[in-house]
Amino acid sequence: MGNFEGKTVFMSGGSRGIGLAIAEKLASEGANIALIAKTDKPDPRLPGTIHTAAEAIEAAGGKALPIVGDIRDEQSVLAAVAKTVETFGGIDICLNNASAINLSAPGELPSKRYDLMMDINSRGTFVVTQACLPHLRESSSAHVLTLSPPLDPDPKWLATHAPYTLSKYGMSMLTLGFAATERENGVAANCLWPRTIIATAAVQNLLGGDEAMSRARTPEILADSAAVILARDPKECSGNTLLDDEVLIEAGITDLSVYRATSDGDLILDVFVDGWGGLGPNGPIA
Repeated sequence: MGNFEGKTVFMSGGSRGIGLAIAEKLASEGANIALIAKTDKPDPRLPGTIHTAAEAIEAAGGKALPIVGDIRDEQSVLAAVAKTVETFGGIDICLNNASAINLSAPGELPSKRYDLMMDINSRGTFVVTQACLPHLRESSSAHVLTLSPPLDPDPKWLATHAPYTLSKYGMSMLTLGFAATERENGVAANCLWPRTIIATAAVQNLLGGDEAMSRARTPEILADSAAVILARDPKECSGNTLLDDEVLIEAGITDLSVYRATSDGDLILDVFVDGWGGLGPNGPIA
């Protein structure tokens, strides 16, 4: 039995990539996973649907509840949360994974794309977390985990893609706000972000194709670091913006070479990350 036996996770997105990797990891340790996502039908540009994700979760050893819905629609989220509680008896973990990305400069981004990012990223984090809160407060191991970056005031993150930065920083600020207000209720809330780019369809299609994929880490580094965070006592781990490799090294996992997508090329730092923080690409520097 794993750390998450009998625990229920409510996740936004998760049909593929990082979200699915986290779902499979938690499922392998006994978790129930409820997914709310729009991907009911296959998209030729992207692998996986909510249904293939559910199959993968079940194969990993967990129980899956795929719910077709849109986190931009509050009633859809509330209905999904109610269905999750009806099916599994409660919610122990809220995982804000769904996200939209567009790195256009402010003067070039169409307003409808701006609205999409704000609605999915910042507003979606707010709506999903708020809907889960009444049930998280009843759990003895309640966690909110948001896949969003540390807050860095350096204006370079605004000069290139201010709208995306605003939407992602909004996710982090809301999560830290929930951490502050829900601490007395025993609910932890933290943010997790990758130090390097991750080998996902978004990186393949938007950020550099095969060249970028060869210089990325795999989604499993985020899955393993998420599992470390979510296994912690919520009273002792809340209000943090965490980087994946630092979480693993603190947990005693120091060989990070296993997370390289390929052995080719230098790893590329992810957006909002400004350096290696005294680490090397494969772990602590001797």
